[in-house]
Amino acid sequence: MRKISLLMIALAALGIPNARSQKQLTVKVNQTKADIQPTMWGVFFEDINLGADGGIYAEMVKNRSFEFFRPLMGWDVKRKTEGDVLVVNRKEVNTANPRYLRVTANNAAKGDVVLVNEGFRGMGIKKDLRYDFSIMYHQQQPAVRLTVELIDANGKSIGGTTITPQESGDAWHKAIASFNATATELKGKLKITIEGNGVIDLDMISLFPGDTWKNRPGGMRADMVQLLADMKPGFIRFPGGCIVEGFDLSQRYQWKKTLGPIEERQLLINRWNFEFAHRPTPDYFQTFGLGFFEYFQLAEDIGAEPLPILNCGMACQFNSAEVATLDELDPYVQDALDLIEFANGDASTKWGKVRADMGHSTPFNLKMMGVGNENWGPQYVERLKIFTKAIKSKYPDFKLVNSSGTDPNGERFDYLNNELRKMNADIIDEHYYRKPEWFFENARRYDNYPRNGSKIFGGEYAAQSDKTVSVDNKNCWLTALSEAAFMTGLERNADVVNMASYAPLFAHADGWQWTPDLIWVNNLKSYGTPDYYVQQLFSLNKGNKVVPITLNNDVVAGQDSLFAAAAIDTKTNELIIKLVNASNRSQETSLSLDGVKKLASQGTLTVLQNDDLMAVNSFTEPTKVSPKQSTVKLSGKKINLSAAPYSFSVLRVKI
Repeated sequence: MRKISLLMIALAALGIPNARSQKQLTVKVNQTKADIQPTMWGVFFEDINLGADGGIYAEMVKNRSFEFFRPLMGWDVKRKTEGDVLVVNRKEVNTANPRYLRVTANNAAKGDVVLVNEGFRGMGIKKDLRYDFSIMYHQQQPAVRLTVELIDANGKSIGGTTITPQESGDAWHKAIASFNATATELKGKLKITIEGNGVIDLDMISLFPGDTWKNRPGGMRADMVQLLADMKPGFIRFPGGCIVEGFDLSQRYQWKKTLGPIEERQLLINRWNFEFAHRPTPDYFQTFGLGFFEYFQLAEDIGAEPLPILNCGMACQFNSAEVATLDELDPYVQDALDLIEFANGDASTKWGKVRADMGHSTPFNLKMMGVGNENWGPQYVERLKIFTKAIKSKYPDFKLVNSSGTDPNGERFDYLNNELRKMNADIIDEHYYRKPEWFFENARRYDNYPRNGSKIFGGEYAAQSDKTVSVDNKNCWLTALSEAAFMTGLERNADVVNMASYAPLFAHADGWQWTPDLIWVNNLKSYGTPDYYVQQLFSLNKGNKVVPITLNNDVVAGQDSLFAAAAIDTKTNELIIKLVNASNRSQETSLSLDGVKKLASQGTLTVLQNDDLMAVNSFTEPTKVSPKQSTVKLSGKKINLSAAPYSFSVLRVKI
């Protein structure tokens, strides 16, 4: 593999020039090389960095059902006398949601019994927005009144309402109320004051903003989903990631436990709760309000193919390395078969009926799934063979994604790559978390891969500005630029690479465990990083046919710091050129279009550029590094394109 390092950039920065003559690039428009799959560019979702609870799942109350290991974590409780507020455990009656709060009000006046929830690093409150409060309760007779308020960081009320629960008896009931906020607050809280004389049991204390995605009650945060929709991803991979494996098998992700009413979904610790000593997150759990039904629904909403990943009977090999023995594997395999039925079966099937009863009568049309996540070694291969045989026997056309381990090279990778190809694996999932130099150097990685047989899924990748698992990693323009260069090589080899996704997807500014990340959020705002805009530009300008683009009869993969790919969109009859200039100087290029009968008089040029390789976006400057679009005039069958320093350019022109 040819070495393309940052030495070119360093030399240019020192004023030592490369050849400055106009570069003559040739695009053979009439020689299509490969089909670009609709799934080529997608998104990878994992509940890390408060990605689900505290993130895209819009629930604002932390520990709403008191199921955390510390039952009152997230709650500040004020009581008149000891014993007025108790945590009760009914594990023998309800294993999914055993705990609830028993409040005894002894002629309680306002201020005697108060519950305050801190939310996920606070609650983001928006002035004039409606907030929907709900609570499950149980009481023998009506006896108390609840005052529900949002308070700002200073404790001042900024909106609220009152509830007087009326139902009584042995059953649990639900009370709901809505109110508008009177101020905007980044670090708000929920305050519940209980007055009266009697006993009431409380559970599933919940608060959602009124502006969820598609205005679905109990839904997702609209701004975060919109950022995904704006990418028009070809697929969405879920639910991870390492949470699929769990620290041990008892903590693995089990999709069946994420279905049905939210009060029946059993909470599970998030493995990122304790993964990093330098970023502990003891309040990180999975409520599964965002479960598999919601993931499938999200994929449908944004026009993406669903790609669920299931546990293969192996826990995280970095943690416990626990495995289910081969004679214990049947339930894991059955989960995979049942998931296909849940997604695709009609209402006459057991799991198709579950989906239909949840409100989606038509199938989700699932075409693929992953078996295992970042697993490796012979123990993975022998389990994978069992899964593959069972799934392919029943669904021969169903595609399976298989892990090639944690790294893009080395002994583990070589072993798996060889074994998976011998198995005729459908799709091999390769991961690369490396420094920007690696991405520049590996723009040719797939040029010499086998053109037949197993296809590649670049399932997790991100350039690391410092080093992997460093708190100092930044989503800077250098990392994004190197990824753009690498992605030209993925597109050029679309007959080998069928799918790719950056990872991780989301990070909460006050609750992250891993960086860099594609999209950053706080309780009120979200923004895309420079890396996000690179992903978006590739996805929005995908095309469906690869055509050759060359410099001196060679692919454009680092010569004079240039990287390029070309594609045709046969639906719009457009030529799409992607050009990366990784040097600190402008470069003049002349594109000769072979096989073009007629060229439009103008095209659309979109440029992502910044002179500072360390530039980052932020909540105060969310579009500091973002695309700028212009119209360019064209004449003849040649295109003169000036590539700005440190730039990624996308040119679209009708042909």
